[in-house]
Amino acid sequence: MTRKQKRLSVIAGALAFLGAATALTFYGLGQKASYFYMPADLQAANLQPGQRIRLGGLVENGSIVRGTGVEVAFGVTDTDGTVKVRYTGILPDLFREGQGVITEGSFGPDGVFIADSVLAKHDENYMPKEVADSLKEKGVWQETKQ
Repeated sequence: MTRKQKRLSVIAGALAFLGAATALTFYGLGQKASYFYMPADLQAANLQPGQRIRLGGLVENGSIVRGTGVEVAFGVTDTDGTVKVRYTGILPDLFREGQGVITEGSFGPDGVFIADSVLAKHDENYMPKEVADSLKEKGVWQETKQ
């Protein structure tokens, strides 16, 4: 092998390695992607059983039911639809009825959303833009002047 052929083979090997690393990275990220839905969007969504999603909206008034230990059930609503959520764990301090919430998890066989993480938000400044915009369009969320 000449010096030029050795250099080209090293470059080709490096490019092949970088291509494989990039492909594996994109594959891994695609598997971990969680799509964001509002309760009304779920009716039109074609979700696979066990598919991880993010569910956002407001905690429905009168829906919080505490179970034994750290189990809690509540409803997430956007006024057009409501989804029952079950969560086992410690809830954030800001979690309460009528407040913004984002949950991540998947639907169980009984149709209840099984959340493995819950994020409570106190206003639209900390809420994902899609959730705040959707709630504002429906007249549920009011702008506050500071």
